[in-house]
Amino acid sequence: MSLDQGRRRFLAAGGGLTLSFAMPAWSAQDALPKSLEKTPWLDAWIRIDADERITVFTGKAELGQGIKTALLQVVADELRIAPERLTLVTADTARTPDEGMTAGSNSMKDSGAALRHAAGQVRMRLGELAAARLAAPAAGLALKDGAFIAPDGRRASFGQLVTGQELRLRATPQPAPPAPGLATAIGKSLPRIDIPAKVTGGRAYVQDLRLPNMVHARVVRPPAQAATLIAVDTAAVMRLPGVLKVVRDGRFLAVIADGEYRAVKAAALLARGARWETPAALPVHPDVKALVMAQPAEPTTILERGARVQEGVHLKATYTRPFQLHASIGPSCAVAQLVENRYTVWTHSQGVFPLRGALAELLAVKEDAIRCIHVEGAGCYGHNGADDVAADAALLARAFPGRPVRVQWMREDEHAWEPFGAAMVAEVAATLGPDGRIADWQYDVFTPPHNTRPGKAGNLLPATHLAKPFAPPTPKPSPQPEGSGDRNAIPYYRLPNARVTHHFQPKAVLRTSAMRGLGAYCNVFAIESFMDELARAAKVDPVAFRLRHLEDPRAIDVVELAAAKFGWDGYKKTARRGRGFAFARYKNLASYCALAVEVEVARETGLVRVTRVSSAVDCGEIVNPDGVRNQIEGGIVQSASWTLLEQVRFDAARVLTVDWASYPILRFAQTPEKIDVHLIDRPGQPFLGTGEAAQGPAAAAIANAVFDACALRMRDLPLDRARVRKA
Repeated sequence: MSLDQGRRRFLAAGGGLTLSFAMPAWSAQDALPKSLEKTPWLDAWIRIDADERITVFTGKAELGQGIKTALLQVVADELRIAPERLTLVTADTARTPDEGMTAGSNSMKDSGAALRHAAGQVRMRLGELAAARLAAPAAGLALKDGAFIAPDGRRASFGQLVTGQELRLRATPQPAPPAPGLATAIGKSLPRIDIPAKVTGGRAYVQDLRLPNMVHARVVRPPAQAATLIAVDTAAVMRLPGVLKVVRDGRFLAVIADGEYRAVKAAALLARGARWETPAALPVHPDVKALVMAQPAEPTTILERGARVQEGVHLKATYTRPFQLHASIGPSCAVAQLVENRYTVWTHSQGVFPLRGALAELLAVKEDAIRCIHVEGAGCYGHNGADDVAADAALLARAFPGRPVRVQWMREDEHAWEPFGAAMVAEVAATLGPDGRIADWQYDVFTPPHNTRPGKAGNLLPATHLAKPFAPPTPKPSPQPEGSGDRNAIPYYRLPNARVTHHFQPKAVLRTSAMRGLGAYCNVFAIESFMDELARAAKVDPVAFRLRHLEDPRAIDVVELAAAKFGWDGYKKTARRGRGFAFARYKNLASYCALAVEVEVARETGLVRVTRVSSAVDCGEIVNPDGVRNQIEGGIVQSASWTLLEQVRFDAARVLTVDWASYPILRFAQTPEKIDVHLIDRPGQPFLGTGEAAQGPAAAAIANAVFDACALRMRDLPLDRARVRKA
């Protein structure tokens, strides 16, 4: 179905007005917001019906970052209407714009900007219609609660204005003038609309989805990456009550039953009846550095400025990050159904459109035969098992057509088979000049891929297990300025002589992909830890040392605010406790975040406990202050868990960290006693996004605080009890 056919069908079904717009020619200096330029038809974004219903569409997915609420606030402000009057549809390949992945803290920057621009143009056109209807100048009309009001009190509601009309609006790159009246929503901490069901036991997640006549399935994974299925006994499984079908295709092995627990029991029996050959195919090295450095790499210089400086004080250090899990509390889940040669997949994928393309290749059908609908997952930020389990469900729906097939991963599936956060090594060297400033900077980061998300069938786990497997496409690094493994590898400081090299390793020891922040977590940890080491070598306060090398006034503002709110200058060091500081601008083009942290270190046990955190954030114009604080607080807590606890372990055959005992995460009792988030609002400035801004600074600030507390410079993550005790 063409876009134009789909638009006409949409109009016919609704009985109201759909405003649409196409992209005209304009000068190079003028441009629509990126998402709006990609999908220029306004009916893809906003629909107003004659019955006063207003529906807003976004291709971005709610992942717990609060965008459902924030995007409604943006549209409500432009239309001067209460947010509760709006209905939001997110990430549905049959209904919403294609905005690619919900990733990189780009939801507000992309979809927020597009919706603000689109809603403003809708308002302008409705104002013109109201002026004609009320025979009054448009400039003299008030706008309130979905209606234009003439000076004499006559009203024309949005629904009245669109009745019987079909409008075709062409977008102009110039934004609409400000809406009349006071702002109604932006800048207020409105309650998030996704929270109530999550805290009251309602149907909040895809894991909660129950469709009529639904069946349940479990997949029996190989015991290791390289394992080969030799034989399997299915007869005993088929005799179990409620078992409907056993599916085998190469190494892909699954069972479908009429109830979930019956599927679980059948899968356990199926696993016992399977014989595998499991070779020792994984390399074993003594530490993360040796493991990473043993892999072939493709070096690319991403920054080269000035020349090498030989005179001065030379320092160098190496920092490492292990493989880490997304460790979703709720294991991945999906539901798929095949009816009349058309698939519907309910998924918590972060990219329903790329997933649709990968599934189409996997199932050998056209993309328009598949509809992917995003449903929130009790998951994480990044590429966890969501896309893989969607592929599981689609394959099993093909094998068992007609009824919805629900696939729920088990904990060991999630821990062993999700794509991991990549192990990394960062080598950094610098020279301090006689003035105490950095005269020379050399940085090398070694890392496997950070983004192997779907787009191709070979990026889906079950596709690689079929009798005729799909080969994963060769990964490629993402270009700067955003980067992937080299994200934030270029320091945001004034460095007259610097060289930064990304050593990209196309073949990873374990399957790796996007995890919150990508390479920024390790790169900021390394850079900001080394900034602390340089500051101490220069005998300069760490905050003052950073300020000495910053030029961007907004960066200076967040550093000064975080330090002031922490009480940095008046801090009194006590036994066992120390303070640390770190700063970064995420991707060097998104939000600014600075953190001051206090930790307590128990040397006899090795336990590091974060006692308090003071952070400052500049994310441009703030839509929902509480939503921004949620993101920064959550990022700090998750980063503390990565930094203090988390590490994937494996032997020559298989992943060993397949449960919470072997892969612990931060518990409530270990979370910081106090986290303060201080916001710098920049009305009129672009939305910058906050979802990943805190990950790197939190890690470095904790490590720097550990050094301050007990003089241990910890350069290898995680800073767990065993490592601290050994140090």
